[in-house]
Amino acid sequence: MFSLTVRRNFMIAHSLPRPAFGPAQGLHGATFVTEVTFRRPTLNEDSIVLDIGEAGDVLDAILAGLNYKNLDEHPDFAGRLSTTEALAQYIADAVAGKIRSGNDGQALAGLDVTLRETPDAWASYSLEFDAV
Repeated sequence: MFSLTVRRNFMIAHSLPRPAFGPAQGLHGATFVTEVTFRRPTLNEDSIVLDIGEAGDVLDAILAGLNYKNLDEHPDFAGRLSTTEALAQYIADAVAGKIRSGNDGQALAGLDVTLRETPDAWASYSLEFDAV
């Protein structure tokens, strides 16, 4: 399996209003390092997994809708907790929706999104694509 990873940063504000989150129940900021890894079993005719520029542009477009936003007020998170795990799934689903609409995206086997809150703590979500 081949893979290609692109990385970007984004910043949000949010609260996690449940006792399990201790001091994070209140409004606070977070900066995430976002890594999206695209996977495919064989390289395309250009001997790549996916164009790095295209992969970065897709991630940039999705993160633009989150960057410097208060997720407590974001319509996509209404009634949902914006935990790191939930954000990883949200980004994975959004990236998959954009990338799979392109011809080269059809051959992808899946993708993984990792959100790093600190160098010592991160969460990931993996998405497998059905064979075309």
